[in-house]
Amino acid sequence: MSVVLLVRHGQASFGKRDYDVLSDRGHEQAALLGRALAGRGVRPARVVHGGMRRQADTAAGVVEAADWQVSLDVDERWAEFDHEDVIHAYRPAYRRSTVMKADLARTLNPQRAFRTMFAEATTRWSSGEHAGYVETFASFTARAEQALRAAADGEGTTVVVTSGGVIGVITARLLAGDLGRWGDINAVAVNSGVTKVISGSSGLTLVSFNAHDHLESDPASITYR
Repeated sequence: MSVVLLVRHGQASFGKRDYDVLSDRGHEQAALLGRALAGRGVRPARVVHGGMRRQADTAAGVVEAADWQVSLDVDERWAEFDHEDVIHAYRPAYRRSTVMKADLARTLNPQRAFRTMFAEATTRWSSGEHAGYVETFASFTARAEQALRAAADGEGTTVVVTSGGVIGVITARLLAGDLGRWGDINAVAVNSGVTKVISGSSGLTLVSFNAHDHLESDPASITYR
């Protein structure tokens, strides 16, 4: 039997020029998770992360805080989908960030307006009915599932630092057998939350989703972007 702990990266820099950089809160979330996992006696055989900076820095922060003597391995299949490409395909005018910001600013609640627009954009992408994307939804889900099988191969525990979209498709597939609710799952994935998958004689089994008790002593630490 093997165990895969899927960790969503810490809070990134939403609204900044470079989203792919952890905020101060994101670094704190990684450290809190590392200490919590070490306190529970988790000793992974491997730590793997996608190629994005926010994933790599979260993994490094978890390992340092946990004081694990383990190497960090990169697997590009754990990278998140290109959210900017998905948005731009839905609304080409938003290739100019100033246009998107101006549109959102005209609403009563810009953050809610962004979430609504993003849900519409990802629904369009995941329908498979439209062309023009850098990566199709089918390709994205295939690489996520391939990455999970690779991480589950062997024995012991593998900690994987990835992103909400990847966790969303894996959770939807294992929980419901289809991808119909992957977007809803993605939307509620907590930064540094942990989803646990066990690989045994019956195959891959999801046993928990989005655990974030390491953050609950400070509600401000619970973030979703």
